[in-house]
Amino acid sequence: MRIVRHRSDQGPRLAVLDDEDVLIDLPAGLDLPTLLADDGRLADTADTSLRTAARGPALDEADLMAPLDPPTVRDFSTFPEHTAGIARNLDSNAVVPEEFWEIPAFYFSNPYATVGPHDDVPVPPGCERFDFELEVAAVVGRAGSDLTVAEAAEHIAGFVVFNDFSARDVQFHEMRLRLGPAKGKDTATSLGTMFVTADELRDRASGTSYDLTMRVLVNDEEIGTDTVDNMAWSFPALAAYASRGTSIRPGDLLGSGTCRNGCLAELWGRYGQDFRPPLRPGDVVTTEVELLGGTRNRIVPGTPPHEIRPGA
Repeated sequence: MRIVRHRSDQGPRLAVLDDEDVLIDLPAGLDLPTLLADDGRLADTADTSLRTAARGPALDEADLMAPLDPPTVRDFSTFPEHTAGIARNLDSNAVVPEEFWEIPAFYFSNPYATVGPHDDVPVPPGCERFDFELEVAAVVGRAGSDLTVAEAAEHIAGFVVFNDFSARDVQFHEMRLRLGPAKGKDTATSLGTMFVTADELRDRASGTSYDLTMRVLVNDEEIGTDTVDNMAWSFPALAAYASRGTSIRPGDLLGSGTCRNGCLAELWGRYGQDFRPPLRPGDVVTTEVELLGGTRNRIVPGTPPHEIRPGA
């Protein structure tokens, strides 16, 4: 099934999409992590609404929000060509590090930075090299700790398109301290139009994940394309690693990391810093992933940074 969240006269409302891409509202007051936490509740609630509730607006007419507010966001790195391209920003001879094949590394991103698929995105304070990152995120549906990869597969409820906007100059500056990224990733993460349950993708299973085409465009010009199954690590592997020594819980997001040619910084590392300009106010970034929907966000001016000094 496909679940969306939209702005209604009664406030934010979850809805299930029917076969004609029309929204059918679920009962008021529900959120996706709560429904996922109780096995079978999301399917039962959606099925009841499809049978009994009135038809709402069409998908392309609804005022969409992010499908969920994730309690945590872990963003991994699973596409080797992207990893190599990013590394070449600092070393023109860089290759994929050996550690890439040893652990599915991730950083924690900011759940408060979640924005909707069509919301405006401000340039972060002090940023001159603003970027996008085309990804897919798995949504955890069941809590678990210290999971094996096989066990973790049962803890993934579905997927959503994930665009991790990035302040590259801020990011590379702060990471010289061997920490982060932090403020480089702190302003906006756009989630796609819909949450799609894992069973909807079963027929497209391929390799580590799914044979789904991914595309990103700026001002309707295609910048990069890839397929989700070029991930070197599977989503269950990401969930298992995330649960090691701790727990994952319903609604947690596990980002795939950026696909090949899915961001400007990778292209800058491969072809030079002037290959394509960074994002500027007025630019529109569009992402598309087969069966999962996408995002379309306009870049707007941000606020200037306040001065902060040691000892202040």
